[in-house]
Amino acid sequence: MRREGNRSVYGYDSYVALGDSFTEGLNDRLPDGTFRGWADRLAEILAGGRPGFQYANLALRGKMLAEIIDEQVPLALELKPDLVTFCGGGNDVIVPGTDVDEIAAKIDEVIAALRGAGIDVLLFNGPDTKSLSVMSVLRGKIGIYNTNLWTIAARHGARVVDLWTMDVLRDFRAWSDDRLHFTPEGHRRIALRAAELLGVPVAEDWREPWPALTAQPNWVELRRSDLAWTKMHLLPWIRRQLRGESMGDGLSPKRPQLTPFVIPAVPVDDHAPTS
Repeated sequence: MRREGNRSVYGYDSYVALGDSFTEGLNDRLPDGTFRGWADRLAEILAGGRPGFQYANLALRGKMLAEIIDEQVPLALELKPDLVTFCGGGNDVIVPGTDVDEIAAKIDEVIAALRGAGIDVLLFNGPDTKSLSVMSVLRGKIGIYNTNLWTIAARHGARVVDLWTMDVLRDFRAWSDDRLHFTPEGHRRIALRAAELLGVPVAEDWREPWPALTAQPNWVELRRSDLAWTKMHLLPWIRRQLRGESMGDGLSPKRPQLTPFVIPAVPVDDHAPTS
């Protein structure tokens, strides 16, 4: 098969996804209880029905950047796929007192190694949390992280999926109740944006407006939502941090090896936006 750089005339032939829960696919749940996510959706687009396309997803929920670097990056360099998507450091950024510049310096080393191995790299910056109650306090740190990421991409010839400027992700329907992970519709739109950036034709548009809301939540509902979120998500996260625990403890990556991609069974109304 004729190749042009890291791409065949049919597109990428192999793809490895690295990262944490965002790339694992929380909370885009399949009927069997596993998670799909934007990376699986992107793999489906890249495969285009070709039986020879191979895909691995090494991402795992709760992983800190150092764990991603130690556990996932060496495997990606060994597998040497045509394409790697990398999104790491988000769990580090949300920890109080962490230095975003230090996080970025470690990412810079990772991208230099991947690009030095001749692998195309797609990065993801942080989304704008301005519209997310409580989580909006992280906006400044995410902005610094994003600025560093653009510099890293320019330095090493990588590309960035700019989640910050995706206006459709500012709608609360793109976010799960935990305010950290995306809904299935959010994941679908991110996959479409990533494919567009890679120059892969898609039949749908990630910019499609959300359906009009029949009613806007009032301040009482928002307050109740904040209290429920604190009890169900924030306090358990703080307890895990104090104990040195992770959501991914005892779990393994869902696709640890490059294997032929098989389209998963999904609900018929998978990409029907909700009002």
